[in-house]
Amino acid sequence: MITLDAPSFMAVMQHAKNRALREEVYRAYLTRASSGDLDNTDIISQILKLRLEKAKLLGYKNFAEVSMARKMATVDRVQELLEKIRAASWDHAVQDMEDLKAFVKDSGSAEANDLAHWDLNFWSERLRESKYDIDEEGLRPYFALPKVMDGLFSLANKLFGITVEAADGLAPVWNSDVKFYCVKDSSNSPVAYFYFDPYSRPSEKRGGAWMNVVFSRSSVLARHGSSVRLPVAHMVCNQMPPVGDKPSLMTFREVETVFHEFGHALQHMLTRQDEAFVAGISGIEWDAVELPSQFMENWCYHKNTLLSIAKHYETGEPLPEEIYAKLVAAKNFRAGTFSLRQIRFASVDMELHTTYDPSGPVSVYDVDRRVAEKTQVLAPLPEDRFLCGFSHIFAGLPRFD
Repeated sequence: MITLDAPSFMAVMQHAKNRALREEVYRAYLTRASSGDLDNTDIISQILKLRLEKAKLLGYKNFAEVSMARKMATVDRVQELLEKIRAASWDHAVQDMEDLKAFVKDSGSAEANDLAHWDLNFWSERLRESKYDIDEEGLRPYFALPKVMDGLFSLANKLFGITVEAADGLAPVWNSDVKFYCVKDSSNSPVAYFYFDPYSRPSEKRGGAWMNVVFSRSSVLARHGSSVRLPVAHMVCNQMPPVGDKPSLMTFREVETVFHEFGHALQHMLTRQDEAFVAGISGIEWDAVELPSQFMENWCYHKNTLLSIAKHYETGEPLPEEIYAKLVAAKNFRAGTFSLRQIRFASVDMELHTTYDPSGPVSVYDVDRRVAEKTQVLAPLPEDRFLCGFSHIFAGLPRFD
């Protein structure tokens, strides 16, 4: 069964040879939560109206100023930076598209004359395989989840002197897939706990990956004779579950994602601050929260680290060093395109919360289309409703992705 959850959606976009199927799935994904009883359009409008009203009551011009008041940057500096990165990325993204068109044409495909949105990921993956000789799916056997987690915990021990131990049964879990861990310091004393929910469950979980707080460290809220309540976090991913006797086999990107989310979790769990409201990730400016996650993610490109976890799950054969070299070389593949994608997300967020009038005649989709025209080399489709699923700015609950 094909769903619109990220693992299923991306598998179709990157590997389905049937172009009609790719188009059908892409259009469904692009318009999710935008029609019938599940249409989020009115909810988005109401959220924006209430945020603007709140800003006015607090004496600000717009909600972006309210949000930035607790961050390091200002609205003007954010907009300047976004435009600077957009301008620097545009020519590279255009070249990405030209390279892709040339590759498709050289491949003899009729799609070269009419590349559409549902073709980009498919042909980009073929180009990446051709250019770097990397088969993303073929690498899965080298990244079994248990081995990856062991390597991640070993790295954390080397970097921070902590030990991560399984603590299943110590706390209730919401699904049998969920693992519970205890984090101990160099004296073998517990300093934190975390849940790890690794597998996709479309009927229960949204797509993507994130980390969030269960409890913050607090001396005031300590119980049962202890001096401090220890922090607890949860990490949630959406990987393919084990099949038969096979463990969950990960793509390299999923390995990066686990390292990334664990970086968020470490920042929360290794705090020494005893005041819950500013402990762990709670006391960090929002525009700085990605630093620990990016730090940990970059260890995936550290040779000794990656080769220590990349072992074939059946034979124990290590990942060939030439494959490691290709992964490093491919790190910045289509970087201009990916940079513009993130600039689109940030720019539409800023515009909706600065100059946009939610009571005026212009729709949120008009705003997004205007932004997309400057941040996508291939013009957006008229029916693009990605905002209806843009939980990062509309879900209302803080999380760390």
